[in-house]
Amino acid sequence: MAGSRGKAKKVSGLEDKAKRIGEILDSLFPEPAIPLDHLDPFTFLCAVLLSAQTTDKKVNEVTPALFERAPTPEAMAKLEVSEIQELIREIGLAPTKAKHLKAMSQLLVERHGGEVPQSFEALEALPGVGHKTASVLMVQAFGVPAFPVDTHIHRLAERWGLSNGSTVEKTEADLKAVFPEDEWTRRHLQIIYFGRAHCPARGHQPRECPICRWAHVETKTKAAPKVPTKTRKPLAKASLKTPSKAPKKNAEPAEASAAKTLRARTRASRGAS
Repeated sequence: MAGSRGKAKKVSGLEDKAKRIGEILDSLFPEPAIPLDHLDPFTFLCAVLLSAQTTDKKVNEVTPALFERAPTPEAMAKLEVSEIQELIREIGLAPTKAKHLKAMSQLLVERHGGEVPQSFEALEALPGVGHKTASVLMVQAFGVPAFPVDTHIHRLAERWGLSNGSTVEKTEADLKAVFPEDEWTRRHLQIIYFGRAHCPARGHQPRECPICRWAHVETKTKAAPKVPTKTRKPLAKASLKTPSKAPKKNAEPAEASAAKTLRARTRASRGAS
């Protein structure tokens, strides 16, 4: 019983913190716009898929030409992968994303009559579409309550102590628990915009951040794994004895050399007499 009360008190405290955070976000970004340009659910799905590991700005630069050539699943499915790749060549992971766009479009035509399905299960069954992408579509294209978690949201939720940051799935569940469901749509976008403007991953100054200055929680940095180093074998102790020089090749024995010297001196003395 005591454990349940402690847990409830902790959740209540987080909800109070989340409420204050929400008020600041509302004041800074009262009507956050969807950052990816699109025409309909299909083009929005394509844009979200392309945005993985790529800035929204870059995606918005290449999608006009792509959507002009292929504004529908039927048109995208007819393009060769090489054509799609050429149109999105400035996007990160362009070869893989080009394959996904074509395969995804083919499945939309074959299984869904050329329409983007409105369920998590059907969306996540499409090539290149994971839970985060499906969540973005569901909440922003179809108005279904969801709380997509990208790198900005995952990082800030941990910084603010709203989640322990162990996994993206855990962060999503924790944020859904502290923010009311009718706020999920705008909170998702607001936190993204806030992270870019005030709470970067590197060079962040918590004291200058409108939220971190009071909500910042020190996160535990995982120790880097120790890299094994090569152990050197101990050097052999140098011998105190001076190593003897190897005998020269064809060197004469000492006795023979001495005899030879004696004979030379004898001849020299006889000559002198």
